[in-house]
Amino acid sequence: MPTQERIFKISPQVGLLTKCHWQPSPSQHPTILIVHGLEGCTESHYMRGLARKCWDAGWNSIRINQRNCGGSEHLTPTLYHNGLSQDYGRIIQEITEEDGCTAVWLIGYSMGGNLTLKLAGEQGTTLPSLRGVAAVCPNIQPAACVRALQRPSNWLYHRYFLKSLSEKLRKKARLFPGRWDLSHLSHIRTMWEFDEIYTAPDGGYRDATDYYEQSAARNMLRSITIPTLVITAQDDPFIPYPMFADPALHSNPFIQLEAPAHGGHCGFFQRHHKHEDHFWAENRICDWIQAQLASA
Repeated sequence: MPTQERIFKISPQVGLLTKCHWQPSPSQHPTILIVHGLEGCTESHYMRGLARKCWDAGWNSIRINQRNCGGSEHLTPTLYHNGLSQDYGRIIQEITEEDGCTAVWLIGYSMGGNLTLKLAGEQGTTLPSLRGVAAVCPNIQPAACVRALQRPSNWLYHRYFLKSLSEKLRKKARLFPGRWDLSHLSHIRTMWEFDEIYTAPDGGYRDATDYYEQSAARNMLRSITIPTLVITAQDDPFIPYPMFADPALHSNPFIQLEAPAHGGHCGFFQRHHKHEDHFWAENRICDWIQAQLASA
């Protein structure tokens, strides 16, 4: 695929680093924006896999690094978090106004899925070029997901995320001296504590509880008025399936829920299937977009 690095300016101080794969005459093709999960980046396997499938289908695809991810720590003085859904609205506005892309789909994984659903509920129909959104294993209730992540059975995932976030914060502190007090970092043992001490205050929230509640896409499900696909696995180790019994999700005719018994966290590995590779969720997303294009 042809690949163009592009920095979208969210504000004078904040830029998002992306990898853009444009078709010839981009404005004449649908555009798929893809957002990764916690501590992922544009190079995460699902980001590359879905982008390739979209490109092969004849669509533009743009892989987006959330703030500070993919080596972009220098592009923003802030940390990234579950509440920054307006970042992606700004990108949609720019590609609509400057690149003529008037048929856009936004796809998010895990934390990116929460951001995607949150944006869809916030914007309503004020982003006419946003035709639909899809969320894979979205953490629509962040507090419940953090509690699940901190279970002893998930210690390996928990340790990875906490170590990676801590290392990233140390790098940020070198780039922006004096912004964070790192003296607490060596005493932090849980994700909740990290968010309580660093993420929540940096994002303007009172504490971790306030951050989790205000940033939850669950609050916006009733407000979604564009085609929406939610894919989650009933055996996801830290996205508890009972969250998806929410009446706001099931009563909204714009939301389609796919919840296979197995799939883990953003895995959905399938055995050999005719005309498809092993990545079930990526194929279902492309089918879902294709069906919308065919019915338009």
